[in-house]
Amino acid sequence: MLDPELLERITARRAELDELEEQLAKQLAEVRAERDELAVAERVLDRVSEQLADERASAAPAPGQVGGRAVMLIPYRTPDVEETMLPPDYQRILAAVRQAAGPVMARQVGEMLGVDVTVRARLEPLRGRLVRLVDRGWLRKLPDGRFTTRL
Repeated sequence: MLDPELLERITARRAELDELEEQLAKQLAEVRAERDELAVAERVLDRVSEQLADERASAAPAPGQVGGRAVMLIPYRTPDVEETMLPPDYQRILAAVRQAAGPVMARQVGEMLGVDVTVRARLEPLRGRLVRLVDRGWLRKLPDGRFTTRL
């Protein structure tokens, strides 16, 4: 005849193992569900990254024409765009701002470049070029109107 105490211990251990199996099955289901969520998140991230890359490529300035004439476009400053890609007069403007001891007004840049700064009609186009360089990320304009290089 079987020992009742041994039979009771076997039954108790079987109940413990059944409970443990249930907990492990639940944890396994949770792990699988989280893995599925991560796979979906990776696919979404890939799609968003592709869309952003496409948007950046389409937002890049493209050469254009106005009235049948080619217009000069100043590229946005990015890690892959070198200063040498700027037109020569814009390169000279950047060099003049760099050579200055600190932030400079448009008039000072004009003087460094040999522009007749006493004539407003000569100074304003230069100011426009400085602002364009600011807009494209090549220079920085301080609140007081002075221009300085980007770090």
